[in-house]
Amino acid sequence: MPTLVIAEHDNVSLKGATLNAIKAATEIGFHADGEVHVLVAGFQAAPVASAAADVPGVTKVLHANHASLANGLAENLAAQVLAIASGYSHILFPATASGKNVAPRVAASLDVAQVSDITKVINSDTFERPIYAGNAIATVQSVDSVKVITVRTTGFDAAASTGGCAMVENVTAVADSGKSSYVGSELSKSDRPELTAAKVIVSGGRALGSAEKFNDVMTPLADKLGAALGASRAAVDAGYAPNDLQVGQTGKIVAPQLYVAAGISGAIQHLAGMKDSKVIVAINKDPEAPIFSVADYGLEADLFSAIPEMVQTL
Repeated sequence: MPTLVIAEHDNVSLKGATLNAIKAATEIGFHADGEVHVLVAGFQAAPVASAAADVPGVTKVLHANHASLANGLAENLAAQVLAIASGYSHILFPATASGKNVAPRVAASLDVAQVSDITKVINSDTFERPIYAGNAIATVQSVDSVKVITVRTTGFDAAASTGGCAMVENVTAVADSGKSSYVGSELSKSDRPELTAAKVIVSGGRALGSAEKFNDVMTPLADKLGAALGASRAAVDAGYAPNDLQVGQTGKIVAPQLYVAAGISGAIQHLAGMKDSKVIVAINKDPEAPIFSVADYGLEADLFSAIPEMVQTL
């Protein structure tokens, strides 16, 4: 049977996390000898369906078009997935805020156990996922007839965005559940790359001491590197940075090409969110800071002098 990936999008473009989920789906399809289908549920989202059809490995795109699907309300999206779920052996969601909101509803309705945050496909029913904040890897096997899975995007390379030639099939959209309604969004706007998609991230910790110093010290470095800004939970809790910059187990999971951690001690909750980064640079004046255990390059120095020097050198 085929595998279904639930696309994450904004009705205009396909989110990068979907490409990671498609990559996981193609690996499952290899073991299960099945096709990969993508569900694009939205409103006037034909460009997204077209983009999904261009992804190599995808054989069919199902396009559900209705105003009730415009804003990705979990109740409506879950109902749309359930309407077509009977034709699939695996249903995959990116392990994003949206995916984690919808997947449990689908799993509960199907009376199956959800397999969360997979980072590796061993075969069609066996997967690896991190536990204990990433300090251990569990191998889990599901014997359910339908496997509802969330995919940790940092565990899989993104599928190519071009080169495919899947067919797009329109499917009947479900009616509005009436259980929730979209009121509005308050979105932060930034010229910087999105944190989860950035190739370079510069993160600051509690050692920066204040929101003013966080901005004064970290922003010039981020500007020089063309990087996204991140923060530890301690820095966010102290009010130095907004919540949407938090990296870690309870924040955003990232895996950029370069991760610079300044004034971050390296609690396991933070390491769980960034230790898959390709190159990690740590700046901390405490030689015993746990962040050095995962760093490729470590600088034992006061960040208030080291970072301005770096900016000047760059």
